[in-house]
Amino acid sequence: MGKIFVNKRIELANTLPSEFYTNEKFYNLTKEKIFLKSWQWIDNKGINKKDKIIIPINILEELINEPIILLKNNDEIACYSNVCTHRGNILVNKECNPKKIVCNYHGRRFSLNGKFEFMPEFESVKNFPSIYDDLKNLPLINWYGLFFVGINPNFELLPILKQIEKRISFLSLDKLEINNNLSQDYIVNAHWAIYCDNFLEGFHVPFVHKDLNSVLDYNNYETEIYKNFNLQIGFSKNKDECFQFPKNHQDYGKKIAAFYYWIFPNIMLNIYPWGISLNVVCPINKSKTKVLFRSYVLDSTKLYSGASEDLNRVEIEDEKIVENVQKGINSSFYRSGRFSPKREKGVHHFHCLISQFISHK
Repeated sequence: MGKIFVNKRIELANTLPSEFYTNEKFYNLTKEKIFLKSWQWIDNKGINKKDKIIIPINILEELINEPIILLKNNDEIACYSNVCTHRGNILVNKECNPKKIVCNYHGRRFSLNGKFEFMPEFESVKNFPSIYDDLKNLPLINWYGLFFVGINPNFELLPILKQIEKRISFLSLDKLEINNNLSQDYIVNAHWAIYCDNFLEGFHVPFVHKDLNSVLDYNNYETEIYKNFNLQIGFSKNKDECFQFPKNHQDYGKKIAAFYYWIFPNIMLNIYPWGISLNVVCPINKSKTKVLFRSYVLDSTKLYSGASEDLNRVEIEDEKIVENVQKGINSSFYRSGRFSPKREKGVHHFHCLISQFISHK
């Protein structure tokens, strides 16, 4: 237990073994080896539009459940641990606007930059305070209003976002606005990685998504592999439902309806002419997953057309198939499968990364 091998040559590789999806020990291992070592999207609660404020948040509440705070002070936004360095009490339980952070258990006080300031009855304590008495400052990235935080990430996210931004820089990303009416959560009765497996290939589109298949040009569907992320490109059969690229863009002249970006392990950025549909895959247990859909809109006139005409219907179709896979993968007769080198490069990439992270000491 603890190691998984996936051959880096897709034509020789087997998919992840069924026990990765069904064994509780592997599920618990993903928390330590994958999710605590990666970046996670967090809801910024509209902090950009608020004055000085502290907002408590829990990262991946059903799996990691790491309590943090977003703190805005003098127009700067930072992220700190929400746990008192004395005895582990939660410091902030609701949105507030204090001058200092004071623990309501024993009165330990911190400044708004997370530094320890004062603790009663500690005058005789030796070698105190130390850096361990400050609140942990977590790396935070604000990418056009989408917030990403790392607990102990072992790869850099900013270069990935910059590479994505370069590809879609013709869009007015600074005008992205969250549309809560188009945002919702889905509960899927399947392992989180089965959901990701399904997202990472267009192989199933002609079989599962009949309406989407009538829009996308399946024969020209492409997958590009990068370090710790990948991109699927959905080409359209109708140029009227595509991006309008400037002449100096690398994709100028191509009929592209959508860019489907995935960042290891569970973040999906679906780029459409109208804006971004962010999907975050949140494990609940080894056979149940919550998927967050958040819509960031640039041009509402382009909604409900092309590859994003009915995202809810596509999601329901996906849920039905992944829940079926969840049932089948528990079979005594299934161990693992093989990859289509042409159609499943994204899934193979995902499985290689899982193998790499799980096996890393």
